[in-house]
Amino acid sequence: MDRNKIRNFSIIAHIDHGKSTLADRLIEMTNTVSERQKTDRFLDNMDLERERGITIKAQTVRLKYQAQDGETYFFNLIDTPGHVDFSYEVSRSLASCDGALLVVDASQGVEAQTLANVYMALEHNLEVIPVINKIDLPHSDVPKVKKEIEDIIGLDTSNANLVSAKSGLGVAELMETIVSRIPAPKGDPNAPLQALIFDSWFDPYQGVVILTRIVHGTLKLKDKFSLKYSGHDYEVLKLGINTPFFTDVAEIGAGEVGMIISGLKNIRDIKIGDTIISANFKNTPELAGFKEVKPMVFSGIFPVDSNEYEILKESLEKLALNDSSFTFEPETSAALGFGFRCGFLGMLHMNIIQERLEREFNQNIISTSPSCSYKVKTTQGQEFMVENPSKLPDLTSIEAISEPVVKIDIHVPNEFVGKIITLCEERRGIQQEIKYITTDRVQITYLLPLIEMVFDFYDKLKGQTKGYASMDYEFFGYQEANLVKLDVLLNGDPVDALSIIVHRQSADQKGRELVSKLQKIIDRQQFDIAIQAAIGAKVVARETVKALRKNVLAKCYGGDISRKRKLLEKQKAGKKRMKMVGNVEIPQEAFLAVLKVED
Repeated sequence: MDRNKIRNFSIIAHIDHGKSTLADRLIEMTNTVSERQKTDRFLDNMDLERERGITIKAQTVRLKYQAQDGETYFFNLIDTPGHVDFSYEVSRSLASCDGALLVVDASQGVEAQTLANVYMALEHNLEVIPVINKIDLPHSDVPKVKKEIEDIIGLDTSNANLVSAKSGLGVAELMETIVSRIPAPKGDPNAPLQALIFDSWFDPYQGVVILTRIVHGTLKLKDKFSLKYSGHDYEVLKLGINTPFFTDVAEIGAGEVGMIISGLKNIRDIKIGDTIISANFKNTPELAGFKEVKPMVFSGIFPVDSNEYEILKESLEKLALNDSSFTFEPETSAALGFGFRCGFLGMLHMNIIQERLEREFNQNIISTSPSCSYKVKTTQGQEFMVENPSKLPDLTSIEAISEPVVKIDIHVPNEFVGKIITLCEERRGIQQEIKYITTDRVQITYLLPLIEMVFDFYDKLKGQTKGYASMDYEFFGYQEANLVKLDVLLNGDPVDALSIIVHRQSADQKGRELVSKLQKIIDRQQFDIAIQAAIGAKVVARETVKALRKNVLAKCYGGDISRKRKLLEKQKAGKKRMKMVGNVEIPQEAFLAVLKVED
């Protein structure tokens, strides 16, 4: 295929600015799918994406476009997520592109993720085309949004495309802009093979499917190729392009995006960002991959039935193949048995992974409350990271604990500034800057402990600003803080899966709120259950779940009091014995009670 007729581009934007709808119009106007196959948000093919109305996975599709000059062009379009938790998906997609359409809502203007995505695109030296969407809405303000893009981002908007992705208005002109402004891919089709893996997934019938962008060289059926990371050789059994259904092709050349099936079954051999090279030219240098992404939030995932440990492990491996920002390693809990400590980019990412495990892999799981990774320095001078609160050493042997801090940018209308400052100050935030972007939009920058942001911060932010606030954050570093481990004890036995690390100032209050929440959640047994919150040996809060009590005196009609006393004493001794051997069953809600202690 002639490289000059290929255009590789992504659609990037803040959440809900119309990326997936614009992708729908491009698919429709190039007649890629028939009327019968057409659906809204066509590329959002996961049930979860359709239910929540968000894009989770970046999706690629090849479109065939007949330009006004009579030439036929091939667009490799990648629709990307807009939520901050999935920004790693965006960075990987941009690495396989030559340009990007920056979609901005004509009524909402530049938001936090708009900026973050533009900087990502500029890091990859991409041609960024501003597209102002939803121009047909009654409250759209195109001149104001154009000025915002120029003032905040610095992009020239004199030739910005004005479109309505919903009605198709202006989309035909946008396609001509893509042809004229996005550069054709560079690369030598006759050079030794170099291809970048930017996504992969597991197909139960065909094994691992690799999604790749060919940078140099050509890949044909039956070719032998090698992976730089594992060093193993494979043979191309199938080559395909997404049109948007898998279509077999005989070869894919430099500048093209395609799928490789090689019967690869060992999931551990594949690494996102790895380079595919020809098996005959093992010395071919590797391409610059992706920055290793560091998980921000950690949570334990355990099978409800301990016999399903191996099945859960296999499911996690398949999920990690499709989502390289998700990490996991084995861990053991005294309360829950064998499971895994999983790392996520944020709370939404954590919820999505847990739902995918339950839906796509039919896993019945218990997940513990989320935590962060802390840097601990002992009195002996040792330094190490602690991701699980139950692994924190005794307070007497700790010299200092440092917690992760994020730099958070909040874009908000002027009227809500006071509420945002109050919210950030309550969460131990340190104000960095307040900048007026326009007369009525403000950017507030705070340094905030990550753990304070994990627990319902985003919900509170949206609630207190009527949904108008948007935020973007990045890891800032570790800062020393006065932190302690809050243990939860049931009948004197610590439940390691319920331990949390909190600031000493709020430890007593958190302890009281937590035990009172657990008292409502934990079912009554045949014996009293004492729920305590403790810092070291000091108990800071206690509640009791009263025993279910059988009326042993029901058959006694009058008679000697000593008979009744004897029966009550016998019941009391039985309950004491039961308390010593009885297990307290902890429901799943108990592990998530930590998240809702402020309700």
